Amino acid sequence: MGRAATLGVLVEERADSNTALVEACLRGDQDAWAALVDKYKRLIFSIPIRQGFSREDAADVFQTVCVDLVRDLPRLREPEALPQWLIRTTLHTCGRHRLRQQRAAAANAAASELATAVEDVPDALVRQLERDQALRDAIRTLPPRCRLMVEMLFFETPPVPYAEVAVRLGLATGSVGFIRGRCLERLRAALRRAGL
Repeated sequence: MGRAATLGVLVEERADSNTALVEACLRGDQDAWAALVDKYKRLIFSIPIRQGFSREDAADVFQTVCVDLVRDLPRLREPEALPQWLIRTTLHTCGRHRLRQQRAAAANAAASELATAVEDVPDALVRQLERDQALRDAIRTLPPRCRLMVEMLFFETPPVPYAEVAVRLGLATGSVGFIRGRCLERLRAALRRAGL
């Protein structure tokens, strides 16, 4: 089994349990580290993008958060709280990154105002980011065909037409709507189990 396939299995097996992933990481399991980063890379990267950073700056923020994760993971008290820790850490890293940018481009007064704004991260933004991650986690629990269908129909821009979904998944075009409904019901059940 190749490295990509191994990582896919690790991510799928550990999608429901941050505890298992964190414990494996703390034992030095490199595949577990790769699976943990793979599980949360979209969450981490999406935050600086939403904050208006360029892709290059977002990549810098991502790298800093990953270094912080390696350093601080042994001190994480509750592994299932990892998404919230990542959100807060990424938001603070964005603030520090923007502050450095502002200091390079503007006077100290502008930098001070920005530092104050960073401390006042809106709770609504944090809740939205948590919901987004919960949705990604729920999608990971779907069977592969449902996961691919949901991603094609709801996460690609523009959405993939039913005819192309049918071709990609080896289905009859007329069955896409029915299977879509079953997949969405499974997703709703996963979200209910997650408390959403």
